Amino acid sequence: MPKPNILYIHSHDTGRYIQPYGHAIPTPTLQQLAEDGVLFRQAFCAAPTCSPSRASLLTGQYPHSNGMLGLAHRGFALNDYKQHIIHTLKPAGYTSALAGIQHVAAKFTNNGAEEIGYDHLLGTDDPHLKAVDFLNDAPSEPFFLAVGFFETHREFPTEHDINPNYIQPPAPLPDTPRVREDMANYIAMAQILDDNIRQVLDALDSNGLRNNTLVISTTDHGLAFPGMKCNLTDAGMGISLIMQGTETFTGGRVVDAMVSHIDIFPTLCDLLEIDPPDYLQGVSMLPLINGQAESIRDEVFAEVNYHASYEPKRAIRTDRYKYIRRYDDRDAPVLPNIDDSLSKDEWLEAGYQEIAPPQEQLYDLMFDPNETNNLMTDTRYANVLNDLQSRLAQWMADTDDPLQAGVVHAPVGAIANDPDDPSPNGPTSPIL
Repeated sequence: MPKPNILYIHSHDTGRYIQPYGHAIPTPTLQQLAEDGVLFRQAFCAAPTCSPSRASLLTGQYPHSNGMLGLAHRGFALNDYKQHIIHTLKPAGYTSALAGIQHVAAKFTNNGAEEIGYDHLLGTDDPHLKAVDFLNDAPSEPFFLAVGFFETHREFPTEHDINPNYIQPPAPLPDTPRVREDMANYIAMAQILDDNIRQVLDALDSNGLRNNTLVISTTDHGLAFPGMKCNLTDAGMGISLIMQGTETFTGGRVVDAMVSHIDIFPTLCDLLEIDPPDYLQGVSMLPLINGQAESIRDEVFAEVNYHASYEPKRAIRTDRYKYIRRYDDRDAPVLPNIDDSLSKDEWLEAGYQEIAPPQEQLYDLMFDPNETNNLMTDTRYANVLNDLQSRLAQWMADTDDPLQAGVVHAPVGAIANDPDDPSPNGPTSPIL
């Protein structure tokens, strides 16, 4: 059997808000992909911000280890682009191709992607059509095809036939007309995303490639709504992950064990019988699939350093508990790290900008899955708190986290918004 092709489909800001996760968001293509493959119900990104999340998946390392501390188009970069997965696949006979957004090199899209080292740069406009063209004339050698969609990043479409009166807002937000309208607009874009993915998968089928292609469908982090994207609650770091194809990822199975984006790279090495690079920090998910294990990790870690503004924070999540720590001592939220939206307007008009963010948070996810009841001062959880604080500190030490020494420094030339600005669309300046 020849080595399987790998089709890596990634979207912007989708979280788990698609049909296979039980939401009233019609995404039939992704639903069918889940029913034919494996749905990971407890998958998490390593950083709920765009470039660091993608970089972690593609290098198998946390952002502070691979160097992607902020957004690529704002001056951040990988320490070593040879650690990108395509350079591990190439000696195994793979050719690589990119259609659409990549977001881990100097520019937002294909411009600047030469630094990554893809064999084929297919263009940025209409990535689904570029991918279809590639699949219609697929190379004879196995391929790694990355298809990066702008959807479901803001701005959402506002002309559609979805009635916001019958929409349920995402859990962190109130059920108000403006938030319902915002969510209706998101759903309209999610449907566009799903149809574009359908066209790519149809091309796999029409060209006889589906049986020997592993499809990986995921997103970078949570929705671009307040309290979600750029937050270390599950609403921010929880992501969709569907894998389908080969003889391994089939059958409409569901995995409830925790997995991280950084586990995808070692999983592919395991599946393809490639020696994993020694810099990988994730673990293979195959034991979950082949029945050798019910879980592969006791915890997942996630971080934020720079997004539009600097906002250093770290988190550890177990099956039962979540601990989040901030390191900036601010007495107001970092508003540039919240995308402008109808929902943000709703929060601001209610006084959100006057609410000091907690420096530490502890949640019991069994009784508080929406992470609203901070248990930091509850003495019943003192042992849990001590344990999670210790484990987080040990992880930071083991991975040589620069935050241990104080401020995480940005590379020369990187830019950011003033954290006291109200919007990410305001003026930027070099980070000193």
